[in-house]
Amino acid sequence: MPLTKEQIVKDVKAIIPEEQVITDEAVLKDNSVDRFRKYETIHGIYTQPLPAAVVKVKTAGEVSQLLSYMNENNINAVPKTGGSATEGGLETAVENSLVIDGSSMNNIVDIDPYDMLATVKCGVPLEVLEDQLREQGLTTGHSPQSKPLAQMGGLVATRSIGQLSTLYGGIEDMVVGVEAVFPNGEITKIKNIPRRAAGPDIRHVIIGNEGALCYITEVTVKIFKYKPENNQYYGYLLDDMKTGFEILREVMVEGYRPSVARLYDPEDGADHFDFSKGKCVLIFMAEGPKPIAEATGQAIEDIVSKYGESERVDSSLIQNWFENLNWDPAKVVEERKEIKETNNIGFTTEVSGSWGVIHDIYDRCIKRVREEIPNITMLGGHSSHSYMNGTNMYFVYYYDLVDIKPEEEITKYHYPINKIIVEETINAGGSMVHHHGVGKHRTPWIKEEYGSSYYILETLKKAFDPNGIMNKGTIFPLED
Repeated sequence: MPLTKEQIVKDVKAIIPEEQVITDEAVLKDNSVDRFRKYETIHGIYTQPLPAAVVKVKTAGEVSQLLSYMNENNINAVPKTGGSATEGGLETAVENSLVIDGSSMNNIVDIDPYDMLATVKCGVPLEVLEDQLREQGLTTGHSPQSKPLAQMGGLVATRSIGQLSTLYGGIEDMVVGVEAVFPNGEITKIKNIPRRAAGPDIRHVIIGNEGALCYITEVTVKIFKYKPENNQYYGYLLDDMKTGFEILREVMVEGYRPSVARLYDPEDGADHFDFSKGKCVLIFMAEGPKPIAEATGQAIEDIVSKYGESERVDSSLIQNWFENLNWDPAKVVEERKEIKETNNIGFTTEVSGSWGVIHDIYDRCIKRVREEIPNITMLGGHSSHSYMNGTNMYFVYYYDLVDIKPEEEITKYHYPINKIIVEETINAGGSMVHHHGVGKHRTPWIKEEYGSSYYILETLKKAFDPNGIMNKGTIFPLED
């Protein structure tokens, strides 16, 4: 027989110091969702089951004790640090879940400028780590828009990527070692080494698991020299997205690695740049040691010059835009106020594909959303993370909310748009998610995404979380 909420709270307080076990209803409501349901929460509506408690853990040992208890009693665990997730991964999908909040595990363990490593606990805010590194002329190279809010454990758990990824890679390229706790209470630590060939790379069992397999408690990442004085900015106006994709492809295939390589379609470009003139906007940033930055910048200029219809933009405009790109907590508050006043709301869906299919994905998704979704006020997108063999597409859309209750926004607008983009991408051979994670709202397509390799993913779940207590509904559908 399932334990009651009251019994769960009583038991947890016997394991974890009472002041770390929070049962205030307002806190429980805030911790039942993430930004996927922002329209509901703006109106004070919370449709997900409230957790039994939010537990502020402070050590890996506390996480171990807590998960062991939860595993024995079949209580759902929702791992959390910064809370900047956007795909429902932090939703408490079942009754009497416990949210395990690691934000109090916020000490920087070590910064090693000789081996070029930084070791931190899971609750260290990325911006705090980055600020300390930059004081020493170093950087993580990781710069998602959520940097002011995101914390290191969540970034690794969601397989995060940053705005400088074309040079530095995604979080998976940065993680050297990691400590995690599995649902049976086992504390595991992967040591900090540059590479090894002693079997599969088991870091990738943990990186990107979205709290569905284990709880990340400590992370070691690579660090890099920080030389902002060498940054070079480039911007161009283009007539069409196909030309932009061709330029991005050529830059990557020729072996150049600008830290920023972005292509905006006319509608998304107009939303970001007052100089776009209704055209596509292509931007680059080259950085690193001066000779590398200059060579990369010159190569970009040479490649773009072969496409005669491009128009150069003053580099200071690109620099100013980039330096004001990140989320600001004050802007988040302002956004919520504006949504409530205007009944107009925006979301994003990001996917990826090879060079051979990405333009078709873009065209098909834009066409179908325009044809099938009512009350669209803005629909566009951009590519922001490129590779030797392809790139991503980050669709951005706003719509007016007409004749609906707040809790109906998801089913009338958000789900249908996500469905179109995910289905068209999978049908074209791309991936349904590039960097925000599966969460709970892309799980219906997880088997299509993986195909025959779903066997591997499913087996990991059965092996490491046989009782299914880790973040129910995330990555793996609830009915499974």
